[in-house]
Amino acid sequence: MTPQSLLRALFDKAVEVADPMRSLAAHLPPKPAGRVVVIGAGKASARMAEAVEAVWGPCEGLVITRYGYGRPCQGIKIVEAAHPEPDAAGAAATAEMLALLGSLGEGDFVLALISGGASALLVAPVDGVSLAEKQAVNAALLACGAPIAQMNTVRKHLSRVKGGQLAAAAYPARVLALMISDVPGDDMAFIGSGPTVGDASTPADALAILEQWGAKVPASALAALAKPTGVIAPDDKRLSHITNRIYAAPAQSLAAAEAMAKAQGLRVVMLGDALEGEAREVAAQMAQTALQARSTTPVLLLSGGELTVTRRGDGIGGPNAEFCLALALALKGAAGIHAIACDTDGVDGAAEVAGAVIGPDTLQKARALGVDPALALSRNDAHSFFAAIGDQVVTGPTLTNVNDFRAILVLP
Repeated sequence: MTPQSLLRALFDKAVEVADPMRSLAAHLPPKPAGRVVVIGAGKASARMAEAVEAVWGPCEGLVITRYGYGRPCQGIKIVEAAHPEPDAAGAAATAEMLALLGSLGEGDFVLALISGGASALLVAPVDGVSLAEKQAVNAALLACGAPIAQMNTVRKHLSRVKGGQLAAAAYPARVLALMISDVPGDDMAFIGSGPTVGDASTPADALAILEQWGAKVPASALAALAKPTGVIAPDDKRLSHITNRIYAAPAQSLAAAEAMAKAQGLRVVMLGDALEGEAREVAAQMAQTALQARSTTPVLLLSGGELTVTRRGDGIGGPNAEFCLALALALKGAAGIHAIACDTDGVDGAAEVAGAVIGPDTLQKARALGVDPALALSRNDAHSFFAAIGDQVVTGPTLTNVNDFRAILVLP
């Protein structure tokens, strides 16, 4: 097995164990008597709905997922909408979902299926903020380099459905929310901006985040954040009927990759499943870690989390591809070091590319093709760079989402 094929196999294993068709059934209770409604949003949520119906049979419900991520369901309606920028399809489906929840009463049961991507797919801007203005806010947040938790704090206070408001809309029905975590630290309040989880943050906190990161948003958004918003406090009685549970998380996928690597005779160093930071800066740090890890036996450095990119140029890229490009530049062709970095949902940034692989010959291949890696990095154009040298990782929709996967193989 070549170093690149080994790294790809480790990534595929990490994705495989997070597939809802493999993992969700064990966390489902027996189907309750009475009216049962299944709702959900996220890049994995249609697959989660498919897994639910494989156990419970046809169900009433509505799930919103990313374009191309739909799955055949027997009763649950699947709506596809835009991600990472919200669109009118997501807004219409969210309104339909809120109306469905509003029809429920005491004794009814809601199963909510939440995964990464729900922040963009659940679209219900606060009064006074249009969809176009909400799109502008989202674009500003994605470009400024803010960590996902801070981005989602802002999103909650500009929404009528996030920050516990979706679950509150179902009151007094009982709600069980099953989640796939894609956020560092597995904080349920930030998975999909916490539509079923209360939040103690304030509009002032959201304003402070925008100021901290220099995010330029429409005046209507600033005006909305200057007054109380609908985010639900954790102790609100409308959340007393909610059970929130994470059933799949990055740590489980990294553990599966670790076990596979050890079976191949590798020594594994786990760097953490919740790393955050600017992609190029983390890459520079990990290059030094890799160089220092050289030994007489092969070593694998594994990590997860969610890196960010502060947009400086006009290129096409994402955090994982940018990490790989910066890592290759920092390693300067060091012998025996290979790496992969991919998003487990198959989408790095906004491109239909999971990530990239690098090796000692990455910079040499680029030079031979007349491709400038430093220029590509300066333009945030990592996807174009790896497309030119043939080292992109393209998976198509993986139907799950447990954040970033990074593996660096250090050979003797």
